[in-house]
Amino acid sequence: MNAKARTARQTLRQRAINFRAARKARRAVASGTPQTARTHLVAAGIETSVAKRFAGAFSNRVTPTTTTTAPIKLKGRVRKAAVVKLYDFAAFAARLAVYRPKDRAAAARFERAAHQLAA
Repeated sequence: MNAKARTARQTLRQRAINFRAARKARRAVASGTPQTARTHLVAAGIETSVAKRFAGAFSNRVTPTTTTTAPIKLKGRVRKAAVVKLYDFAAFAARLAVYRPKDRAAAARFERAAHQLAA
């Protein structure tokens, strides 16, 4: 197996992962219930890895629409209940209109997503 074939397979795998995540996020947002910042970002067209990276900073200093608790996995079988902030579409759109990360490539993605959402 050569490196080209391996890279091509990895690219296809990553595209499939991103497509499935985006489809799932769009369905969740379309339901009208408040969702996490990461779900909103993926539904807006930002890749899953970028959304995961910037979701914390995106939701920083923003008043959530509601909060809930969700289990998170720690080491082994241990789980802990953590507070999760949820945002409705209006709160997400308002934050997306003004938030730009310092990374230029990510900032361009956020800007494109904000323009598409506003249109």
